Parts: sequence; C-alpha cells; structure tokens
Amino acid sequence: MSENIVHLHKNNEPAPEPATVTTLTVVPDPAPAAPVPLWVRSGRAVKTVVTHETTKTTARAVARHTLYVAGGARIAAKRTWDGRTASRYERMFRAAEAAGNYEVAAEWEERGQHFREARHRRRMDLLHSPVDAAKGVAVSTGMGIGSLVALGVVMAIATKDVTDVVTPLMAVVDFINLLITIVQVVWGPALTIGPFVALLALWAVGKHQQAAPHWALPANVRSSEGEPITPSIVVKALRDLGVPTLRNAIKEMGDAGASMLGPIRIAGCGVEVDVTLPSGVATNEVQGKRRKLAENLTRHEHEVFITIPEAARTVRLWIADSGALDEPIGPSPLVTDDTMTANYKTGKAPWGQDLRGDAAELSVYQRHLLITGRSNQGKTAALRALALWLALDRSVQFWIADLKGVGDWSMFNGIADVLIEGPSDGHVIQATEMVEDAVREMNRRIEARLADPRATFPPLIVLVDEAQKAFMCPAVDDDRRPYGGSKATSRYFMATRTIHNQGRAVDVLLWQGTQDPTDQNLPKLVREGAHTRASLVLGSESQAKMALGDKAVEDGAAPHLLRQGLDKGTLVLASDGIDMPKGQSSITVRTHFIDDDPAAEIADRARAVRDGVTTLHAIERGEERDALADIAAAIGDASRLPTTDVLKRLAMLNQDAYGAWTNGDLKRVLEAEGEEPKKSHGRMVVHRDHVLRALANRDANGSASAS
Repeated sequence: MSENIVHLHKNNEPAPEPATVTTLTVVPDPAPAAPVPLWVRSGRAVKTVVTHETTKTTARAVARHTLYVAGGARIAAKRTWDGRTASRYERMFRAAEAAGNYEVAAEWEERGQHFREARHRRRMDLLHSPVDAAKGVAVSTGMGIGSLVALGVVMAIATKDVTDVVTPLMAVVDFINLLITIVQVVWGPALTIGPFVALLALWAVGKHQQAAPHWALPANVRSSEGEPITPSIVVKALRDLGVPTLRNAIKEMGDAGASMLGPIRIAGCGVEVDVTLPSGVATNEVQGKRRKLAENLTRHEHEVFITIPEAARTVRLWIADSGALDEPIGPSPLVTDDTMTANYKTGKAPWGQDLRGDAAELSVYQRHLLITGRSNQGKTAALRALALWLALDRSVQFWIADLKGVGDWSMFNGIADVLIEGPSDGHVIQATEMVEDAVREMNRRIEARLADPRATFPPLIVLVDEAQKAFMCPAVDDDRRPYGGSKATSRYFMATRTIHNQGRAVDVLLWQGTQDPTDQNLPKLVREGAHTRASLVLGSESQAKMALGDKAVEDGAAPHLLRQGLDKGTLVLASDGIDMPKGQSSITVRTHFIDDDPAAEIADRARAVRDGVTTLHAIERGEERDALADIAAAIGDASRLPTTDVLKRLAMLNQDAYGAWTNGDLKRVLEAEGEEPKKSHGRMVVHRDHVLRALANRDANGSASAS
C-alpha cells in the first residue's frame, strides 16, 4: 500500500506534497516440487524404449529370423519324412477318397504300394551289402597293389634300378598321407562352421516359405491386399474359418486340400472357384462365415460372394480383384447407342453388368416386377432404366404414379397415358384409382379374350414408385374403405393382388418400387406375386428374405451385406428373366445409372416413335363432364384412335362418368354431333379432325352436350 504524509513549515504553510511511496509486497517463491523418484523416471524411460517403433521393428525382425530357422527345420524334416516314407501317398489317397474320386484314390494306393516294395528291396540289399562290400574292397585292393607292383617292375627294368619296384606303391602311400593331413587341418574348422552352415540353410528355406507368424513378417508381406488368388490361399482361408470338421479334414489332406477345389476361372473383375466340401461340412457353415473367409482371402466382405451351385455339398466362391467393385461400369447402351430399339415380347433390357463383367439383360415379358431397397440407393434409377428401354417399343402403354413427386418421372410426359406425381394422400388416392382402372381394363381384356381367343392387346405397364406410401396411406373413402393397409377391405392392396393374379395373361403388368420392406409397407401376398424381385441395400437378413424370398437368401443372396452409400445401383436379383449360372437362384447386378439429361434424350426418342400421347396428370371423379371435349382430350394428338382405346382413356379420365360406357354410348354422343365413328381396316375408329370439327360447330351454335 501507499501513504501520503503532509509536513508543515515554520509559517504553518503546508509543505509540498511528497511523492507517493509504493510498498512492494515480496511474494516468496513457491516451494520447489518434490523430485520425481528415480524408479518412476526409470519406468518412464523403459516404457518409452519398449513402445518405440524402432524397438518394435527390431523385436519383430529378431523374432522373424529366429522363427525362419525353426520353420525351415520343420519344412526340411517334413520333406525328409515324405521322401523316406509313404506318407505323401497316404495323404493323396485320403484326399482323393474324401473328394469321392475313387479312381484317383486307387491310383495313389497303387503308387504307394510300389514305393513300399522298392523300399523293402533296398532294405534287404542292405543286409548283404557289408559282405559284398568287404569282398569288393579285398578284390579291388589286391588288384590295385598288383597293378602298382607291376608298374614298379616295368620302371625298374627301364632304369635298371631295383628300388623303383616300390616307387609307385610309395607314391600312393604318400598321397594317402597327404589326404589325412588335409582332413586333420580342415576337420576342426568344419566342425565349428558346420552347424552355422546348417542353420543358414534352414533359415533360407524358412525365409523362402515365409515360415513365421503373420505378426512377425515385414509390413509389405503382412499387407497382402489384392494378392492373386491361388489354390493354396483358398485352402488356407477355408482351413482357418473356424469350422472344426473342415479344419480337421483339410489337415488330414495336407497339401492335397487343393483337391477340394475346381478350376480357378477368371470371371469379370475377379475369379470364381467351386469348392466341394468334405463329408460332415454343410454349405451354410461356410456361408455364415463370409466376413471371416473374405478377410482370410485378404479381401473386404463385399468383395467375396458365396452361392450354392447345382452340385451337392458345393459352394461357389466369387472373389473380386481388390477395389474392382468400387470402379464404375460405364454408361448404359441406351445412352451410347441412339439407334437402339426395344421389343416387349422378345427383347431384353440392358440393365447393367453382373459380377463376371457380362452384360446383365432382363426380359420383362409378362413379368410383374418389384424393386426394393433403402432410400437414396438407386431404386428409382434402376426402375426408370427399365421403363426407358421399354418406352422405345411404341406398342407399350404406361400408367405411372410417382409418389415421391420430385420430377424423377417427368420425362414420361407425352409417353405415359397417366402420370401422377406427388407425395400427398390425394396423390395416393389417385394412384389407387389408377390401379383400380387397370383392374377394370384387365377384366375387359379377359372378357374380350373369352369372346375371341385370338384377341391381342397392347402391353400395359402400371408403375407405382414409392409404393410403400400407398400401403401406409391412412385415408378412407366415402364407404369407410381404407386406401392403404393389407386387409381385404384395402383398395390398393386388393387392386394389386387382382392384377398379380390375372394380369399377365392379358399383358397388364404391375411394377412397384418401395423402400425397406416390412409386413406393413409391403404385405407378403403382394411381394410374392412379383415374378422379378430385386433388392438394393437392406438393413437385415429378414428384410432380404422379404424382398427376394427365403430360398434366394438361403442360397446366398445377401442384399443386406451390400454397403450403404457405397454400393448404389448394385442390386441382387431373383428372376427367370435373366441368364444366370445353372443352379443359382439369384444374381448380383451393377446397374447402369442414367442421369436426368440422358434420360430426357431417351424419352425424346421414345416420343418420336409414337403417334402422340396426351398424358393425364390427374384422375378426377364425381363432376359434370363435357363428353365431346373429353373425347377430344382422350384422342390427344393421334389422328385417329380405335373406339376401344377411346373408351379406355375416357374411363381413366373419369371413372364415375365413363367407367360404364360402351361403344353404343360413344356412338350416341358422336352421332348427336353428326360425327359418328367410322370403320378403318376392319376396326371402328374415331377421327380427331371429326371431333374437333364437331366441337367447333357446337361452339359456333352455342350449344353444349353433357353426360
């Protein structure tokens, strides 16, 4: 603190104010921290050293090279044992027998028997070899000494020196003495170096075979991502699945476990191999361990597919090249080939590629279709690709309800006779009435077929996208009948069931796209009525069974194992309308994605091959109608239209007003205006120009005709 002190002079005048004095408080230094104990510092240092990456790398290197020696010794011992015994033949025999190939098993048994006979002869020869060897040495030694003495005699005669008789013999003795000296010099170092040379040889064998645990191998060896698939890799992957019966069977087979495998075939962006499982191993035991098998094969789970072919006790593995499934498959032929046409009856839609890289083409002829999957995974795009192809067949008619209502189907304006777009309950009601109109059209066709068995009809595709909205709709009609639901009183449910039951016979087909299937938003009877069932990513196996059926999932179909967001457009398909390997009940297809602009161009080509279609965007009920104007609207841009088609379009326009109309009603209205239907090529038709002329005359006279 500071103090101000005032001093007075002698004249009592205050003295000048002194400067402020500041008192500083000295704060003592904090007490020094207690020193860290030596044992704590030592422990930290040890921990730092132990956990340092260099230490780990060094430890792995020491362990690796040490285990190379142990592994090399094991491999060398096994090779020696196989070479000295009949164990190799026994393994081959058991493997062939386990695989059911008894002809090959008999061949290996015969080879083993020949080996045992040859080994027995060698052992019997060893019993007589010491005597034979002694006799041979004695004879050889005697002959050798005799030869040397004879050579010495010749030398003595030549030199006239009798001592030369033993000169050749002494030279041989000196040479033997030199060899003994050399051996004495080399023997000591050889005994010292020999074990190290043997260890080096074992280390080389172990290193070549990578005979060390996985954790001890170098990083570039441990990370074997994308390595080629070989028989030994497949056998090891199966052995390490954790199925005891399979592991023990392969262990007994030894290296011959590869006999379980068929040929490894290149299949698109991967390889395919059939595996015949040993007795006692069920195919579902392998199917249930897909992730572990994929990781054993150094692949991700989505890169390995397991299916059940026709052969008994066999699984078919398709193993993708690492990362290949993340690459795009290229544009649709609909986009690249502007001359492509379609044929509903005999053609196939170019939908995408299967996993083998082959074109996946789907026939839609007289097949109801269901596509399901999670939101934003490509369901609408896959469904629209089929419809765009089929739109190139001018005979095909479309009634479309898009209950998402964001313009995904707007390019079908001028192609579809009906196009309802919107997500509200009102749009669902209109979609329901559209499907009910399709039921009436189906019944009309059936009656015509009964009258004339040779009658033919243009294909009618009734397409409902986001159909789960229709099943979940809470609205009820004036009679308290619900539009949604799965009971016998549900209007949408009963209409779809009726079309499923009889529609294909007269080419009235129902295509539906829906999100995650449940019993509430996709009833069992409806989903099982579809001939072609496809699924994109789903959340569970139970949903996969709802989408594709129990058999397809039990045989390996697994849309629930696709990756959310990463496998957009990849679907699993169960249908007899697509070619698939014999014995399989499903196939995985990577569909082509057709963006909005290319889709609009394809739609333009489809409109160009048609006479002109007036698309109805709403189905109105219960109001006064101008019959003549509605007939003109029904004809649209066509120059003329058969009376049956005019009646059908009028019923779609307003079921209440025109649903019960017959040819007589249509003729009555037109005759009243002086423009009755005319016959053309044996069929009664209504000419557009005649109707427009009647409208113009009526408006000029100020009259109107209402039904």
